[in-house]
Amino acid sequence: MNAIGPPAGRIGPNAITRLAEAMPRRVGATVTRDVFASAGLVHHLLAPPQHMVDETEVRRLHGALRATVGEATALGLAREAGTLTARYLLAHRIPGPVQLLLKVLPARLAARMLLAAIARHAWTFTGSGVFTHTLGASGQPQATLRLHNNPLCRDLATEHPACAYYTATFEHLFRQLVHRHSEVIEVACEACGAEACEFQVRW
Repeated sequence: MNAIGPPAGRIGPNAITRLAEAMPRRVGATVTRDVFASAGLVHHLLAPPQHMVDETEVRRLHGALRATVGEATALGLAREAGTLTARYLLAHRIPGPVQLLLKVLPARLAARMLLAAIARHAWTFTGSGVFTHTLGASGQPQATLRLHNNPLCRDLATEHPACAYYTATFEHLFRQLVHRHSEVIEVACEACGAEACEFQVRW
């Protein structure tokens, strides 16, 4: 885990800005503003944040979204925001030569390199949580990603996994850089009582 970064408890602005980008198309500008107002974050809607934000703001926003539009719609919007986040990272954060290299490597080796990069930059999306990962044994096209003390699941209780935002972000990155048939499934979630949010990657 990279020890260099901002203090724990802060998350990159994509968790807010990409949701603001996804919502108007699905639920309209009025509902979008209502959700941000309910979370006390209209200022982020009017002037999208450019730097790390307090993880409590992200948690309030996603909570207000569920309360306003319902869990199913909220999960769909969070998934869309996750995909938009991955596209932003590919366009602005992951160097082109690195992307080209990963795409021509065998999937298992590309996955190892991508996971190492995600771990180095985990401080940008985990807040006060902790990210870990393991790569499946040779011959098993699988990786497992875990987020302990997930800030978005804190004080949240659901019957189904709630981390569509992270799931979609990981899945799009793996599909673009490791294998086009990659699939990421959240198999355990702290919001459902699990010890950690766990994502399985298969290709």
